[in-house]
Amino acid sequence: MRANALAVMAKAPLAGQVKTRLMPALSAEEAAALARALLLDQLRHLSAIADADLYLAFAPAEERGLFQELAPPGFRLLPQQGADLGARMANVFDTLHAGGYRNMVLIGADLAPVPWEIFAEAFALLDNQLQRVVFGPSRDGGYYLVGCNQPAPRIFEGMSWSHGEVLAQALAVLASLQIEAHLLPIWFDIDTVDDLRHLQSVLNPALERALSNTLLLLRRLNLDNKARGDEDRRSLALPPGTDGRDA
Repeated sequence: MRANALAVMAKAPLAGQVKTRLMPALSAEEAAALARALLLDQLRHLSAIADADLYLAFAPAEERGLFQELAPPGFRLLPQQGADLGARMANVFDTLHAGGYRNMVLIGADLAPVPWEIFAEAFALLDNQLQRVVFGPSRDGGYYLVGCNQPAPRIFEGMSWSHGEVLAQALAVLASLQIEAHLLPIWFDIDTVDDLRHLQSVLNPALERALSNTLLLLRRLNLDNKARGDEDRRSLALPPGTDGRDA
């Protein structure tokens, strides 16, 4: 049995279908461009991980060609299957486990690049004879990462998403099943203007290097002469001195 697999759950960055909570601060096309930049930065960042096989679990299946263009070398493409997010995540875990993996981690694509040490901690916790599930809690009450060393489909069944109790509900299910759950450091999705403000507040040289595509795009959007003058649009401004280039 192979040890570690890491899969990024990604939705095709198509206008009107991604980052809709950032509209109207961004147009549908700009929101899609942001989703694409975040995905590119995340995948490039994860390419440096050497102790896990890397997968890009994508949706919809007919956009395979797009994801072949976006995925760096070393990523294997895996189409998502299922009627909702929970079913799709459960299916990815089942597929990886059937492929011989022991420790499996899924993360979202629309995140600031997750520090490598968080993945090291996740895989170390999963490397155990006991059944375990690990979560990376996000600021909004959900989770940006979930990992397991045996499929645990019950944590995805009948779940509702995009609310502040997603993680709490999953933990309650695991407690009822007497399955160990461990929490990793908090990280954050980028779904709203407030998330972009938070990103700006925590920028450091390492994040700036990892987010070169995203920061360059945000800077370009802020300087666009056609930009609307509303408060949300102005809030996308980058801190003084940040230009989105690699340090």
